[in-house]
Amino acid sequence: MDNASLGIIGGADGPTAIFVTGSLTRAILAPVLECAALMLLLYVLFYRRNKLRSTCCVLSILEIIAADQMAKLATLTLELGETADFLPPILRLRRVHNYGAAWSSLSGARWLLIAATAIGMAALAWLLIKIVRHPLGVWALTMVIGGGVGNLIDRIFRGYVVDMFDVMLFNYPVFNVADCFVVVGTIVGLVYYLKYYAESDAKNWEKKDGADSASDN
Repeated sequence: MDNASLGIIGGADGPTAIFVTGSLTRAILAPVLECAALMLLLYVLFYRRNKLRSTCCVLSILEIIAADQMAKLATLTLELGETADFLPPILRLRRVHNYGAAWSSLSGARWLLIAATAIGMAALAWLLIKIVRHPLGVWALTMVIGGGVGNLIDRIFRGYVVDMFDVMLFNYPVFNVADCFVVVGTIVGLVYYLKYYAESDAKNWEKKDGADSASDN
């Protein structure tokens, strides 16, 4: 696709969005970088048990969802399977519709994936509210929930997940912004679990009144 061409989506029955293809990189990177900056701020706020924890979590999850959906909206200016420059020679954009889970597994099992994702996100939200208090754990759960909900929105309203990042260096499944947050959040969560969970949050399972263990610190 020519980098100077114009893409228009939407019309009389819905909102219209116009993107110059040459601006796709900016349209995708800008909200993602803004979201990453917010996540760093989130960590700083959580480091000293800031009372705005819940508000910061909600705002960060919404920011992740917004960054993901904006990237997908920009990608929809490409034809299905079409490619465009992004960060050569590492990444390029390629519009792909994933009807399954990772690596297109469970393809076609839309409602099963919706139910499984919704249950998983609800379980993580419960952990975030009741158990996890260490800032690194909160940061990890926030990223995974935001990314999971981003893909859940696609499955509910589109019937498939829009993927766009195509690795040029080796053969790897095309992925999206939500996937990036889920993977990074999972890695951060593993570090939290191995290094901080036992000392910081394991005792929270014994609390009967849902009290915030951070208040004991």
